[in-house]
Amino acid sequence: MTVFEAAQGAGEAPPADAVAPRDSTAEAPTSVARLNGTIRDFIARWNTVWVEGEITSWNVRGGNVFARLKDTQSDAQISIRVWSSVRGRIPSDLGVGDHVVAAVKADYFVKAGDFSFTVSAMKHVGLGDQLERLEKLRAQLRQEGLFDLSRKQRLPFLPHVIGLITGERSDAEKDVHRNAELRWPQVRFRTEYAAVQGDRCVPDTLAALALLDADPEVDVIIIARGGGDPQTLLGFSDERLVRAVAAASTPIVSAIGHENDHPLLDDVADLRASTPTDAAKRVVPDVGEQRALIAQLRSRSTTRITQRLSHDIAQLEQLRSRPVLRSPAPIIDARAQELWLLLSRGRETITRHLDSAGRRTSELRASLRALSPAATLARGYAIAHLDGGVILRDAAEAPAGSALTITLDRGSVAARSEGEIAEES
Repeated sequence: MTVFEAAQGAGEAPPADAVAPRDSTAEAPTSVARLNGTIRDFIARWNTVWVEGEITSWNVRGGNVFARLKDTQSDAQISIRVWSSVRGRIPSDLGVGDHVVAAVKADYFVKAGDFSFTVSAMKHVGLGDQLERLEKLRAQLRQEGLFDLSRKQRLPFLPHVIGLITGERSDAEKDVHRNAELRWPQVRFRTEYAAVQGDRCVPDTLAALALLDADPEVDVIIIARGGGDPQTLLGFSDERLVRAVAAASTPIVSAIGHENDHPLLDDVADLRASTPTDAAKRVVPDVGEQRALIAQLRSRSTTRITQRLSHDIAQLEQLRSRPVLRSPAPIIDARAQELWLLLSRGRETITRHLDSAGRRTSELRASLRALSPAATLARGYAIAHLDGGVILRDAAEAPAGSALTITLDRGSVAARSEGEIAEES
């Protein structure tokens, strides 16, 4: 059953000049007034409901309030109206960015075809409930490791460009610029403005963070705000923003000015600064301090080098004052005489060994000559060889016709055996 059928089924009589919406056709359409009336009558049956959300707009006109309420976990929104008769019964400090619960009843205005909710009661959401939810989220993120020191990045010593996310023309922006430029006049900034509270805080900050993190010239990003009560700092505990900061490749400094209560951004950022001024001091080195440090190091180096040179000169003078270096000639002369004696002894020993070796060589040469076959051949003897070089020692080894080689003192001749010759008696 449709909305219109349900309304008609309740017993309303259709106007005489219009067809009921459920009976309408192209030839017999219903009227706009009949359609709007049907919708109004159906919606009028809805009961009052309590709804929780964040006020994203709050406009007062003629004593009445026309506002919008946004779901804190999505982009869903509704229009609400607070009549002047109800305003006296709700807190007077309500405004954009407040987290509230409201008793609302659906209403449909027939003349304008406008659907909205009328508020009969509204109050702030208890801060304790919000903080409890934040603590649960904090515990979950800690368990995931997003707060671990091991994943936090080191800040550069001297950033070339500092990315700054803050409110436009805010005191936080002025504090960061003033203190950073006092410490290092040549410091450069790329600033992206964002709402620092209310409905636009999270989407604006996410967009600014994406732009700065994608810029290769930006070396560090500061997210700064000049403090506030826990209610106005809720945007900096939004899970989407916290996870985006954890995933950023550029080091991020949280500079939300506050004391006791701190948003989740502080826990996940690479560095937490207590105020925007503190952030500037911790991100940018002081040029005066650095110059003083350089002068101090230079003075220490000069003193250290001077002391080392003085020590080495004293050591050298001490060595030069020793007798061996003051008058080295006697020592050299004594060593020269000793060297000459050693050389003489060496020559005598070598000569004696050479003479002995020469005599021994002569003796061996004479023995070798006496045993050599060449000496025998020189006296007229010869050596007979069979084929294959075998020396003939027995006449029976060379029967008649055997080829022989006769080696003489000078050369060799070929011969052939006539057989063994009988010995004469």
